[in-house]
Amino acid sequence: MDKITIKTYGKINLYLEVIKKRDDGYHELQMVMQSIGLYDRVSLKEREKDEILLYTNSPYIPRDEGNIAVQAANLIKEEYDIDKGVEITIDKNIPVAAGLAGGSANAAGVLKGLNELWNLNLSQGKLRDLGLRLGADVPFSVMEGSAVAEGIGERLTPITGLKNTWIVLCKPGISVSTPEVYKELDLTGLEARPLPKEFLTAIENRDLRFISRTMYNALESVTLKKHEAIEGIKKKMMQYNAMGTMMTGSGPTVFGIFKDQDKAKKAAHNLRKYHHQTYVVNTYNKS
Repeated sequence: MDKITIKTYGKINLYLEVIKKRDDGYHELQMVMQSIGLYDRVSLKEREKDEILLYTNSPYIPRDEGNIAVQAANLIKEEYDIDKGVEITIDKNIPVAAGLAGGSANAAGVLKGLNELWNLNLSQGKLRDLGLRLGADVPFSVMEGSAVAEGIGERLTPITGLKNTWIVLCKPGISVSTPEVYKELDLTGLEARPLPKEFLTAIENRDLRFISRTMYNALESVTLKKHEAIEGIKKKMMQYNAMGTMMTGSGPTVFGIFKDQDKAKKAAHNLRKYHHQTYVVNTYNKS
């Protein structure tokens, strides 16, 4: 085998609570993460020459070591003393800097793909450990599906995912810096909202009303104040028959949960008049 192509799926946060700021500067989190059916394609082709080349259809991502996918390839090569090179091609569909973990998913795809390409026989647990050295969302992107994530996102407990649920994603034409959002987060002004056990039961039972009523993102307290467009999208989502709506991650993408595909398509059609990066997707679970 000298070439492999992998689909790398984006995610949304159905729940995101910031517990505290740690001594190392990171924040302790409690999240519910859910993969969605919006994906990039990452193709890997072995090169005899010891170099890493990256090609992409997106003008918005770097093609050098500033790209986390290149960092993932370098990590594998250094960790396992690989003297061959690789050509990485990323066909981007997931919006960039959107809170959907598109870059993390690409890095996870490189880790998983090179594991196969170079017959390294690494376990998922080992790939997740490597992924954590690249970024907090990479371990979940290696695992995919649905999980409760704790710590900085590396402690993952798989759960029964939200099945066959239509989601509308809408990203306004702005970008958000995740480090800046955490820097501006004032935990003294937030009441702690630990993840309710009933929330996981609702996901398993696909109780969309309970999920829509209970989902929570502590980072909205920062990002919504900085970008009025996000609150505007949330209001439009509800006007267009979303059961519930919330920002994912640090933003700026907003997602809405819809009862059926027709309602989701109509909402997306209306939202696309204002924001062209609007998508209708289904939740994704590996099973």
